[in-house]
Amino acid sequence: MLPSAALFGVSGLVMGVLNANQVFFIPALTPSMYQLGLIFGVLALSPRMGIYGLAWGVLIGAGLHLGLQIPALSKLKGHYSPALGLEDPAVREVARLLGPRLLGVAVVQLNFWVNTRLASLQPEGSVTAIVTAFALMLMPQAAIAQSVAIAAMPTFAAQHALGRLDEMRRSLADSLRGVLLLAIPASLGLILLRQPVIVLLYQRGAFDARSTELVAWALLWYAAGLVGHCLVEVLARAFYALHDTKTPVMVGAVAMGLNVAFSVLFSALFVHVGWLPHGGLALANSLATALEAGGLIFYMRHRLNGMQGGFILRGSLQAVIGALAMSVGLGLWLMWAEISSSWLSALGGVAIGGAIYTAAMWAMGVKETRALARAFRKFVARA
Repeated sequence: MLPSAALFGVSGLVMGVLNANQVFFIPALTPSMYQLGLIFGVLALSPRMGIYGLAWGVLIGAGLHLGLQIPALSKLKGHYSPALGLEDPAVREVARLLGPRLLGVAVVQLNFWVNTRLASLQPEGSVTAIVTAFALMLMPQAAIAQSVAIAAMPTFAAQHALGRLDEMRRSLADSLRGVLLLAIPASLGLILLRQPVIVLLYQRGAFDARSTELVAWALLWYAAGLVGHCLVEVLARAFYALHDTKTPVMVGAVAMGLNVAFSVLFSALFVHVGWLPHGGLALANSLATALEAGGLIFYMRHRLNGMQGGFILRGSLQAVIGALAMSVGLGLWLMWAEISSSWLSALGGVAIGGAIYTAAMWAMGVKETRALARAFRKFVARA
């Protein structure tokens, strides 16, 4: 499996080049290529090669991760050849910015290790519960925040390079407001629909009703932190566009330290109350991430001399009102669909919740909703 690290390294560089040239669709498909390699290893290779078939699946997936992007890279103007390039000031700037990022990644991995260690001391199934629940929370986070952050970062970087901080301030405010308009209802929806969603995705075989209960308990507290995770994703990219990797890493390091302290505190508190203690680990992560987002907002306001806070706050209040209306509708739906299948409860809940929230946003005249409707009409007209 070790060669896959080199393949992913080159693939990450190619992805950065494509994103910098406003090419996002092909890089967004690369994770699915890696998954296809894993699936091929499981289904086609492992029956004959055993565990080595799985390892070859990893290597094949990494190759597909890189290979899918090469045709798109070849269409760009420019010539690429291997070189260390230390004489290039831009390369030296990347090396300077890389140090804090490496420290930040190390802190995050250390925090995961601490959480896993603490969960392993708790009742059986706690480790799997927090890992599975965290992965479920990351699904909407990736769809909402990572997509916005990846698409917005080249714009932020260009605006900073041209000295147009007023434009960057507006772009960042638009991005944060858009993320909040999506993350707030997603957070409440995930909290309310967590049980049927977990049953739909996982409950079969050895994953029984008890397993669903453990994962749902962790997901309840992780989902509460979805908004914070989404804000951190966008704000960190904005700092990177400013060639500042130190601030998000230092704020993140403090937040991760608080996460460890909160994990110990909340786990003990949950045991004292009579609750499953692994929920305390999830709550600790959500609270620490919310504080991290607050710290990044504080520093970014100073860097940009403001962030159009009133504009963002109005969008947040509208999102909260719409999400509350959606929650009422979902509560009634779940009461009616309680005896139905998990497919109906989960998928029907997503459809109904989305419809109610969209209607509420339209009724309040949220500008993003109107813009989305105009874009959809243009798309239909072109089609």
